Amino acid sequence: MAPGVPPVDVQTTLGRKPGGYLGSRRAYVTFLAGDGDYVKGVVGLAKGLRKVRSVYPLLVVVLPDVPEAHRRLLQDQGCVVREIEPVYPPENQTQFAMAYYVINYSKLRIWNFEEYSKMIYLDADIQVFDNIDHLFDMPDGYFYAVMDCFCEKTWSHSRQYSIGYCQQCPDKVAWPAEMGSPPPLYFNAGMFVFEPNPLTYESLLDTLKITPPTPFAEQDFLNMFFEKTYRPIPLVYNLVLAMLWRHPENVELDKVKVVHYCAAGSKPWRYTGKEANMDREDIKMLVAKWWDIYSDESLDFKAEDLVTEGGAFSWPSPIMAGMPEPTINYIPAPTAA
Repeated sequence: MAPGVPPVDVQTTLGRKPGGYLGSRRAYVTFLAGDGDYVKGVVGLAKGLRKVRSVYPLLVVVLPDVPEAHRRLLQDQGCVVREIEPVYPPENQTQFAMAYYVINYSKLRIWNFEEYSKMIYLDADIQVFDNIDHLFDMPDGYFYAVMDCFCEKTWSHSRQYSIGYCQQCPDKVAWPAEMGSPPPLYFNAGMFVFEPNPLTYESLLDTLKITPPTPFAEQDFLNMFFEKTYRPIPLVYNLVLAMLWRHPENVELDKVKVVHYCAAGSKPWRYTGKEANMDREDIKMLVAKWWDIYSDESLDFKAEDLVTEGGAFSWPSPIMAGMPEPTINYIPAPTAA
């Protein structure tokens, strides 16, 4: 375990009571902008959550430029679609691409969804292969996410990359004493567990106004903002594909619950196998698993899959009654990090 990483030890249960009300103020949330092909990723995510029998809805936050056809497609897959206004970076501080920052900073709007008590954010290029509903039961007051890896060239601008340091294997290259204190733990923002709160939301936007943009936009910003309340969770909840070739000793692929197809060339709906590392057998297998879910018509949303209780939706009892309810010990933070 990395120095300073507090263990997360939570007694929780999987499953909900039959007929459980989805309006229990919990939801998954993802984000979509533009008229490109990322809508396929969201469709795949919706079907993946349905396959693992999550009892919570998928809220899709969209910018105004998402076409109506894409919105209807997502609604037809049982998603709740909500439009938000863009969030712009600080004036005169856009030394990087403006569109990139508008798209990424706009995700901060999800903290204003105060009708939800807790949410799990998932990027559109993520697939869920095992039920993770139990993450909603972790103690309140913290920001949960998986630690990132600093070994890819996308990190070449950083001090970590320059000396070969990575928090996934901190003993391999120690942080030089002459460089001061090691950097705080840094998470990947493709998946995280958070609590919407209007006060947090206002603080996020106010802080953004005085924070210069950085290469990783909202990920850098969120790491700075939630540094004190961040708690690492195991990488099985957000396997960034580069871990397969950078830190294979840390990966037990058969136990991974969430896969993040964020490596260049790894988007399943664009996959050719020609980019670096994309001809690996484990990558081919994970891409095939995504397509198996996306192409499975039995996972398409059907109106009879939901019943109405007081104007809100819940899964019908026959589905929920078949779900296991074992008590589990929550796993501590990654031991290899």
